[in-house]
Amino acid sequence: MYTIKQLAGLSGLTPRTLRHYDATGLLCPRRDRKNGYRLYGPDEVDRLQQILLYREMGLPLEEIGRILDAPDFDRAGALREHLERLLERRQEMDLMIHAVRSTLDEIKGGDAMTGKEKFEGMKRLAVEENEAAYGGEARRKYGDAAVDGSNARLAGMSRREWDQMKEEETGYLEALRRAMEADDVDSGDAREAVRLHAAWLAHYWPEGAVTPQAHTGLAEMYAQDARFRAFYEKTAPGCAAFFSRAVKAYYASVS
Repeated sequence: MYTIKQLAGLSGLTPRTLRHYDATGLLCPRRDRKNGYRLYGPDEVDRLQQILLYREMGLPLEEIGRILDAPDFDRAGALREHLERLLERRQEMDLMIHAVRSTLDEIKGGDAMTGKEKFEGMKRLAVEENEAAYGGEARRKYGDAAVDGSNARLAGMSRREWDQMKEEETGYLEALRRAMEADDVDSGDAREAVRLHAAWLAHYWPEGAVTPQAHTGLAEMYAQDARFRAFYEKTAPGCAAFFSRAVKAYYASVS
């Protein structure tokens, strides 16, 4: 059994945070019969481990509580999922370390890369990063053929196609930021953001796959998935939900 101070030291949290978890029902300790002190046993420690893992994934505390309290919650399955995510992140970090080391070697006087070699390396790194971050999940959802095809399209891009894709990526985010400042999903900036996003997607998806239904579904997923919400939050708070509404409004206006 751990006191609140002991568990705080073990977990790296503050006693105040643990008291907040108790007050909200997220992590409720037992109480010492004599003095009423909070005591945490093996079950509470296991639950705290799950809380911290889900928090690391960017899930809000309220959603974490719903997951852990669900009647069909599978702790072993959740841990396997966490492990898979961690392995994907480790692979992504290894790729980034390799890229930085190669650049440092060149700076220190190693063999200089030609412009073509740098471009090919940049594409290869992009493919490897996408595979490390989303490959496993995408392959389960869409199949190996779809993911392999997307990787092949990215790897086979010309410099002109690559630059165009990057311009579209930057452009849709800038237009989305302006649309959010105006708080208008029907504005010209909102429509431009949707159009550029669809063009950007077309570089990855098979020809004809960016349909209104598919695009709308993807935008809804952005608003629901904690990882994508975190990405769009960098543009502005509530950006993923705003973008989802903008995509719906765009296709409703052109249908």
